[in-house]
Amino acid sequence: MAIATINPFTGLTEQEFEAHDDAEVERRIASAQAGFVALKSTTFSERAEWMRAAADLLEADVDELGRIITIEMGRPIKAARAEVLKCAKGLRYYADHAEEFLAPELLDDPSKVGASQAGTRYAPIGIVLAVMPWNYPLWQVLRFAGPALMAGNAGLLKHASNVPQAALYLDTLFSRAGFPEGAFHSLLIPASRVEAVLRDPRVKAATLTGSEPAGRSLASIAGSEVKHVVLELGGSDPFVVMSSADVAKAASVAVTARNQNNGQSCIAAKRFIVHTDVYDEFTRLFAEGVAALTVGDPLDESTDVGPVATESGRDELEGQVADAVAKGAHVLTGGFVPERDGWFYEPTVLAGVTPEMRLHLEEAFGPVATVYRVGSREEALDLANGTTFGLSSAVWTTDADEEEWFVDNLDAGAVFVNGMTASYPELPFGGVKDSGVGRELAAAGIREFCNLKTVWKG
Repeated sequence: MAIATINPFTGLTEQEFEAHDDAEVERRIASAQAGFVALKSTTFSERAEWMRAAADLLEADVDELGRIITIEMGRPIKAARAEVLKCAKGLRYYADHAEEFLAPELLDDPSKVGASQAGTRYAPIGIVLAVMPWNYPLWQVLRFAGPALMAGNAGLLKHASNVPQAALYLDTLFSRAGFPEGAFHSLLIPASRVEAVLRDPRVKAATLTGSEPAGRSLASIAGSEVKHVVLELGGSDPFVVMSSADVAKAASVAVTARNQNNGQSCIAAKRFIVHTDVYDEFTRLFAEGVAALTVGDPLDESTDVGPVATESGRDELEGQVADAVAKGAHVLTGGFVPERDGWFYEPTVLAGVTPEMRLHLEEAFGPVATVYRVGSREEALDLANGTTFGLSSAVWTTDADEEEWFVDNLDAGAVFVNGMTASYPELPFGGVKDSGVGRELAAAGIREFCNLKTVWKG
């Protein structure tokens, strides 16, 4: 794939960029190593000052950055600006809490291990390579970079090739904010050159957000080098609506939960599993809400859903829906490619999806929802857990016992009760099964790329 800004609203290439050659990649890795050496000797308070300055820069640049995000991957402009502001919040969160999260811990009674003092402390490990996707071109990167740099590590970013302007903005953000030169760099390289960077002995760990095949490939390389990884991969998140639920509210939230970011979110609700007692009401309200969404120019403030980010992604959705319809699924709304320029797919709701259809198990990365009818909580759970994915989940019920039963039994990295799955700096984020390993955000996220060092003093 060319490293280029290709506007998904028009399908036209706006700007192309030359990949960094081997000499430039080496210069940037060497610079990152020097940046790590400088950064690890600084204090938490110094890093926090620089991190808050980076947050200030994001806020000052919100309009420019929002436009970059919208032009490069098609997110509606209001949501693009909201992403920028969320990033600033996340950086400030780690500026405020990193020292607390990485504070040394001492045994209350070190004599039990024959010591006068014993405990643990966290230490940075070095350069961490981040391989990041286009769907949240700032947030996916900064939710890694904020904690990594606050811990004293350096970062190297290999961003998706269709968001190079976002990558170049991030390349200078932290140095502009006062961090040591080299503490963070972007690499403009194709995916085929990631392996050589990961195998470099100066790179100590890696994190990837993306597809399951990409995660397996990166993990295989890292495993052969005995390097730690954090992976946040695909999701086919269930949205369970039980008979006691507030159906009107659940249906209203479901519209946003499925179509946020033009349906291109790993944690977007994708499979709507509805108890038969409320199925007809929910599906009617849900389909009506989806049909009412405004589809159009993502730079228009009134647009709810813009284009899919890539032509291949749009074509994949078209193929998945065609397969389901050919095998008997019912289209409640949408289900077609509109006659207009750009890579649009009409927001869609399908019912009657069965196991032989691709959409039953594959992740639909765009504005396509599937609705299932179930007769019991056990049937709902079996369907919810019946995929290889386990990123997040949502359940709607006002029965307290039912709430706890689903929380205990859903196979997912998160369960949201009577609400929409979202990521927050204050809460760990990640999945189980084929949705990945490790956690981002909260205390867990900053500790992933630290050496938990045991200290014993006689």
